[in-house]
Amino acid sequence: MLTSDISSSILVSMNRLDNADRTRIIAALCEGNSIRAVERMTGISRITVTKLLIELGAACAEYQNEHLVNLPRKRIQCDEIWAFCYAKDKNVPAHRRNEFGVGSVWTWTAIDADTKLVASWTVGTRDAESARMFMLDLASRLRNRIQLTTDGHKAYLEAVDEAFGGQIDYAMLVKIYGESTNPQKRYSPASYGGSRISHISGNPDAKHVSTSYVERQNLTVRMHMRRFTRLTNGFSKKLENHIAAVSLHFMFYNFVHIHQTLRVTPAMAAGVTDRVWEVSDVVNLLAVKEENLVTIRKERKMQKSANTGPVLGR
Repeated sequence: MLTSDISSSILVSMNRLDNADRTRIIAALCEGNSIRAVERMTGISRITVTKLLIELGAACAEYQNEHLVNLPRKRIQCDEIWAFCYAKDKNVPAHRRNEFGVGSVWTWTAIDADTKLVASWTVGTRDAESARMFMLDLASRLRNRIQLTTDGHKAYLEAVDEAFGGQIDYAMLVKIYGESTNPQKRYSPASYGGSRISHISGNPDAKHVSTSYVERQNLTVRMHMRRFTRLTNGFSKKLENHIAAVSLHFMFYNFVHIHQTLRVTPAMAAGVTDRVWEVSDVVNLLAVKEENLVTIRKERKMQKSANTGPVLGR
């Protein structure tokens, strides 16, 4: 899964929490609590909470990268959701401007309209290169030809063409908005004036040209991740933390959270898993990873000892 660079190869040893404490922390984070709120709720240091988030986020990214493949999906909707790290753009120091991960950060998401599975996401900027990476990743996870709907963001045009090579039914849904009637309009929605469908390639079915599901997913993201709230002091201070939170959220959404209209999780509806996961199952991904690392270290130590051998005097 394309989520920028997640440091996942090394887990630094620490005074490990047991799985019960880890599960309490992760459940609280997945339900939209900030790290400081989790510290107050559990009595566990925010440094430890952050460390757990980063390590488990990496494990979640790896798991989904390996298992969200060869998906027989038919209708995909894509969108981008804004957040910021470190500071909002206007408050970024001059020497850190244009540094990725400082200021505005965008999360690109692709949701299956039938199973509500989030099949791919990418954390990046809102430019052509991020669109390209996102679409290449999405295309690599699909088994068959799909119908794709995006908004009117121009970066999608070349990205979709490169990723799918014209073997796609693709339409853009461009929504038209007027001026907001609310004098406090900064965070108020503008008046909706209609929409325009642009057929880009293939033969998209007009009745399925929609971005409703992916826009609803944006609301889910903002409700379940405190750092995505528009007016918040719980924003990500580091890009690494932001990426880890996104990876954890989509693991929770895909595998744990039962969708009301499906009555199962999106991963079950899509055939990726055959059961509803518990938060403890997600936490166990990290325990398995830690055990594997311990085994690898032991094997390397044994191999080093065997290669060195006793030094014989003359």
